Amino acid sequence: MNTGQYADQVTEFDEYVRTHHAVLLRSARRLVADPLDAQDLLQTALLRMYRRWEHISDKRLADAYVRRVMFNARTERWRARNLQEIPTEHLPDTPGEDPAEQLDDRALLLDVLKVLTPRQRAVVVLRYWEQMSTQETALALGTEIGTVKSTLHRALARLRKELAETGRTSP
Repeated sequence: MNTGQYADQVTEFDEYVRTHHAVLLRSARRLVADPLDAQDLLQTALLRMYRRWEHISDKRLADAYVRRVMFNARTERWRARNLQEIPTEHLPDTPGEDPAEQLDDRALLLDVLKVLTPRQRAVVVLRYWEQMSTQETALALGTEIGTVKSTLHRALARLRKELAETGRTSP
């Protein structure tokens, strides 16, 4: 690769990072609890992706590639972590919020999502969990924007119905 092509690749990658950084950081935050660890995870993924940038022929798939690299890097860190217990004389204070309530809400959400068809579930997860636009969701699923909208409409109606039956509020 000559220096002109190399400079173009660097510029293209730099533009990609500048325009997608916030979305990718949100994805990293979903993988790890600590915000600083999420930034480290994203930087690790971007470094690995930069090394492979010229080999990614369809740059529209770059987000999926980065997310996969982040997931793999997080798994590598989890496997490599040191699981030693450190005895302490005093236990640290715990936060005031009840984590069991959050777990209950998450369990309810996961149960309610099971009533959706696989396509409906994919659309809901991409639009609301991954915070993709309608156009990005359509591109990711290989379908039309109108199909995403109508599928999302039916899925949300089904979720509202299921939540109403459980006595919870609607999405």
